[in-house]
Amino acid sequence: MPAGHSVADSQDGSLSPDPLSTVTVYKVYRRRFWGLAQLVLLNIVVSWDWLTFSSISTTASQHFGVSESAINWMSTGYLFAFCVASPVVILTLNKGGPKPAIITTSALLLVGNWVRYAGTKARGGMFGVAMFGQILIGLAQPFCLSAPTRYSDLWFSDRGRISATAVATLANPLGAALGQLIDSFWATTPEQVPDMVLYISIIATVASIPSFFIPAAPPTPPSASSASSKTPLRPALIQLLKTLEFWLILIPFSVYVGFFNSVSSLLNQILEPYGFSETDAGIAGGILIIVGLISSAIISPITDRFKHYLGTIRILVPIVAICYIALIFAPSSPAGIAPAYVVCAILGASSFGLLPVVLEYLVEITYPFSPEIGSTICWTGGQLLGAAFILIQDALKASDNASPPQNMKNALIFSAVVATVAAPFPICIGLFGRVVRRRRLDVDRGVALEDAVFRGQEAASADGCIDDENPNTGLDPASDMPKLATKYSS
Repeated sequence: MPAGHSVADSQDGSLSPDPLSTVTVYKVYRRRFWGLAQLVLLNIVVSWDWLTFSSISTTASQHFGVSESAINWMSTGYLFAFCVASPVVILTLNKGGPKPAIITTSALLLVGNWVRYAGTKARGGMFGVAMFGQILIGLAQPFCLSAPTRYSDLWFSDRGRISATAVATLANPLGAALGQLIDSFWATTPEQVPDMVLYISIIATVASIPSFFIPAAPPTPPSASSASSKTPLRPALIQLLKTLEFWLILIPFSVYVGFFNSVSSLLNQILEPYGFSETDAGIAGGILIIVGLISSAIISPITDRFKHYLGTIRILVPIVAICYIALIFAPSSPAGIAPAYVVCAILGASSFGLLPVVLEYLVEITYPFSPEIGSTICWTGGQLLGAAFILIQDALKASDNASPPQNMKNALIFSAVVATVAAPFPICIGLFGRVVRRRRLDVDRGVALEDAVFRGQEAASADGCIDDENPNTGLDPASDMPKLATKYSS
């Protein structure tokens, strides 16, 4: 801990002052959980909205009088809307913090849900109006999905950041699980679709209202890294895109989030050709997500305690790739639906355990860049590829003359190949002479930012991995750190 600082936790009122303390008390407040709970609610609702029609694609297509491919565009348009909103999201989180982003999410959710209900309730269903409401909801998603890393950095110390990010981020797939499980029971016939959308709209309204009352920021920072000034947006963005480690995370993150989005959207169409019902597909989607949430609830606190980010990533990424290979064979297994359930469970456990660890690791190695920059770009990549994968996999659907008709085996082969190709990228982080340090954690433990950067440089130089003119430590300390970092004096 830097001299001149002390740390307190308002949960027990204890204070452990440094003998030289004269300046700042770092403290975490109980009120931080109110904003975290609101992020959880919004991420649940916005993801539930996403899969409203995909989870009952056959029934929804009958209600609107359109094809299942048109229903797929409800998911695809939603994901593309995320990409459109992303630049505004980065600006909002960077300049205003989490609260303006949370309020924007709530406003778009309120309008989008009720517009969508109006389109669904109209006689015969007005598909265009419902699609417009779905796009408004899609515009809302990035504001709450990109906020957790920024929120945890603002309100939590290093002892709880991963867990906080995990809770808020994984609420998003929890909403998808609820959509998969509940929607198929609420709408078993085309006539029940408007009532289902009404129920979801009421839930969204109730969940959105508290957004206007949460605190914007803590009275005092929770840690040294939170107290330091962040790199201005434009130079941070430019330097981030020049950092190899960022790309080694962005590529697999985008691929695996994209395939989660496409598989969640198409799960009913993946299983239905083999005689399984929409309810079976809903249960499979629920298993995928619920087992994943349990896995993350175990992995996140362990990683919070021991900080083994990279080791966790190297273990879980190959498991994710293997699961996509296994998914090719699960639907057609003579054992029935059980293999699909098992594959979904393992895929969920590995994917969800990985997600918050990767997001927090990205913040650690790109510090002092503001957390929302990297996370929003990664999420945008995932949504963009998710939309593209839905279109590609829908196009790879077999014809009516295939056995079984309209099966998606070719689509699953495509996902397995791409997922396998993406696996080596994160495993290569820190290899081949590159030294990657957890800079934010170093600052929280009392290391000045410039020292954290140059430690990595010196370690690599000692091994003969780099030279002074071409430091290979991810970010370039010689050109960037003097103007971007905040120096802590002893």
